[in-house]
Amino acid sequence: MSAKPEHYDVIRKPVITEKSTMASEHNAVVFEVAIDAAKPQIKEAIEALFGVKVKAVNTTITKGKTKRFRGISGRRKDVKKAYVTLEEGNTIDVTTGL
Repeated sequence: MSAKPEHYDVIRKPVITEKSTMASEHNAVVFEVAIDAAKPQIKEAIEALFGVKVKAVNTTITKGKTKRFRGISGRRKDVKKAYVTLEEGNTIDVTTGL
């Protein structure tokens, strides 16, 4: 499978947090994805971009918080994250970039 331009629209960026680092010990990688991306699309994009076999994809949508800045109310965007579990023997090094 070759990487198509729409794969880069599905996968936004890797999420590097304490929780995602703990997930990487169980052969999982966390990515921020497009809010309208479906699990099969995410699986196809990861396999094409990184050349790995995906075992499972779990997603979560975090609603954006309302915040105030200098007395003006604003709202953070909603974020969809994908927890991608890889088959045994497959790894993705998120520190190198796409």
